[in-house]
Amino acid sequence: MTVAPPGARVVAIKVDVDTYRGARDGIPRLLRALEEARARATFFVTFGPDHSGRAVLRVFTRKGFLKKMLRTNATKTYGLSTMLSGTLLPGKLVGAGCPDLLRDIDAAGHEVGIHGWNHVRWHDRLFRMTKDEVREEYRRAVDAYVVALGRPPKSVAAPAWRCTAESLSVQDEMNLLYASDPRGTEPFFPRIGSQTFRTIQVPTTFSTLDEMLGRDGVTENNVHEALLREWDPSRLAVHTIHTEGEGSAYLDSFRRWLALARERGAEFERLDRIVPQWLAQPSDIPVCEVVRKEIPGRAGEVCVQESTAVEAAAHRR
Repeated sequence: MTVAPPGARVVAIKVDVDTYRGARDGIPRLLRALEEARARATFFVTFGPDHSGRAVLRVFTRKGFLKKMLRTNATKTYGLSTMLSGTLLPGKLVGAGCPDLLRDIDAAGHEVGIHGWNHVRWHDRLFRMTKDEVREEYRRAVDAYVVALGRPPKSVAAPAWRCTAESLSVQDEMNLLYASDPRGTEPFFPRIGSQTFRTIQVPTTFSTLDEMLGRDGVTENNVHEALLREWDPSRLAVHTIHTEGEGSAYLDSFRRWLALARERGAEFERLDRIVPQWLAQPSDIPVCEVVRKEIPGRAGEVCVQESTAVEAAAHRR
């Protein structure tokens, strides 16, 4: 008899909390929607200042950024206050400024992980950061996490799906259960150049709502159907949503997606309850290269799992 791999028919909802408004308004809405759907999720929270307004500079430096902002109606998604945060308006602390909301997530039965300290800095500067600079970003986020929840985090997810050898090396120092940094197809141990890292990566496997909207006839009224067409129920699926999108302007689209996925037999579970099943069979986990690529619907490069394993996990360093 063929045994289904860990995560078969499971959809892990990965909720990224990038902004103060997304935390304040989006977290309560998503908690209600998840409770209605009897779904558990993993929330990755940015802990430091909301400098989203500084991202406007990407219009001048990032090919396709303006087109994406217009296609996804950024003002509707983020709101004017967020688009000015850290410039004309002060950058309020996100997770560190909303500890009660983090405790609400935890009390509702969801996982809380770290999405960095300063989201915009990581997005724009990571590829130039030293290991010490990366370590400081994580240290500040971990300290704020412990203040809010009274324990250290077990998981991290890189802002903007961006990682480097330096960031992966720091993760190996943090005694994490797992990380969820790149895009890809299945859990794996990452390699960059000649370095193989010990912390298992559980990549985002679905396209995101903002990558789909306005492309190939996808609208907020049918995006839930487009997302389900990407689902392969024979393997673990990881779907990243955002409190600024699905927790706000596109909440109804998210609710429709939850209902449709449930009808198709999806089981929603938090990542920290899935990963141990993979780690119990380490020889089945591939080692894959992490490379930088552009992907459809997103401006700039993200880090992506190469589809071909470079070696068996049993031989990793």
